[in-house]
Amino acid sequence: MIKRVELNLKELGELAKIIPGEEPELEISPTLRKIIPVCEPKLDGNELKYVTKCFETSWISSAGENIQKFEEEFAQACGAKYGVSCTSGTAALHLALAILGVGRGDEVIIPTFTMIATANAVTYTGAKPVLVDSEPNTWNINVKKIEEKITHRTKVIMPVHTYGHPADMDKILDIAKKYNLYVVEDAAEAHGSEYKGRKIGSMGDIACFSFYANKIITTGEGGMLTTNNKEMAKIARGLRGHAFSEERHFWHNYIGFNYRMTNLQAAIGLAQMEKFDENVRRRIQNAKLYNSMLKNIKGITLPPQTNGVKNVYWMYSILVNDEFGITRDELRKRLAKRGVETRTFFIPIHLQPIYFRRYKERFPVAEELCRKGMYLPSASTLTKEEIEYVVESIATCAPHVM
Repeated sequence: MIKRVELNLKELGELAKIIPGEEPELEISPTLRKIIPVCEPKLDGNELKYVTKCFETSWISSAGENIQKFEEEFAQACGAKYGVSCTSGTAALHLALAILGVGRGDEVIIPTFTMIATANAVTYTGAKPVLVDSEPNTWNINVKKIEEKITHRTKVIMPVHTYGHPADMDKILDIAKKYNLYVVEDAAEAHGSEYKGRKIGSMGDIACFSFYANKIITTGEGGMLTTNNKEMAKIARGLRGHAFSEERHFWHNYIGFNYRMTNLQAAIGLAQMEKFDENVRRRIQNAKLYNSMLKNIKGITLPPQTNGVKNVYWMYSILVNDEFGITRDELRKRLAKRGVETRTFFIPIHLQPIYFRRYKERFPVAEELCRKGMYLPSASTLTKEEIEYVVESIATCAPHVM
């Protein structure tokens, strides 16, 4: 039976103080008479119509016209030639690594500041996640520290476009070319992002997206690989469906997976694609409003925006610095009492109970992001009134205001 990995505070030592506290209990906003969720899907288009058609025609499983249409439309939106749908963003990452032949004894370079799925997908293959710290200005993988982590075992660099802000792809691709490595983009949070005029999802060997309910477009659960490599796309389509042979049924030349998206999910995805640009635009507009209202609050660092990139602000993310006067966790508690739901930043991979004992290196930037970071309500459905209320609540919670 699987064993739960526990870490006690003594083992964590001084690192224990940066681990987020328990989730605060939400209360109804006394002003808006509701809770403002950190994120919720926008399902106000043809989702129900297209799903109903699936029921009426009995095409509810992993066959049906919606799947190919969704793959084609999403790939086009990413500037890629091919799209291969699957069950989740994590499955997409696993498929990508399997396609590239990553296995036991190999190493994959990832940022330590990322959602656990990035590291887990590597671990599924038997390979080792090799961790790199973040850049303090973009919160993405620090490209200046990648080369020092490359060994003869390195096979893939897997950058993450954190919270919708693209990583420095030119430098990453240059390093990959220099050492003959693959690049798999973890673009789970980056639908619609662009890097120097190029769409995220079209630059690495493979890019992997998530369609979880809090993403800019959703299928409830689901994922997608995009690539410009025809052979990789062909192998991905095979591997996601048990790798059935084209020669005869129940004949398998690869170890495959059951990672197929259903026609029902793809129906939702097609409806979401009809407002893809609108949802991205709303995220950016909301971020601009947040920025304009938060910029003068002492102790708050706004999300990154560097020249030449299009940040889609999947989650509107801030740092609560010591100058604010109370900790990030205390601010979250006070906001929760006002009906504002928030989330902490990712806990870095090297601090996770299941990985902690494998890594002895410290990653100071990622640790500071973990200590200070949180994201505010970020859905494409947010109203101006709700954003104003969130910002007013933050200002009210500041000790120098109270």
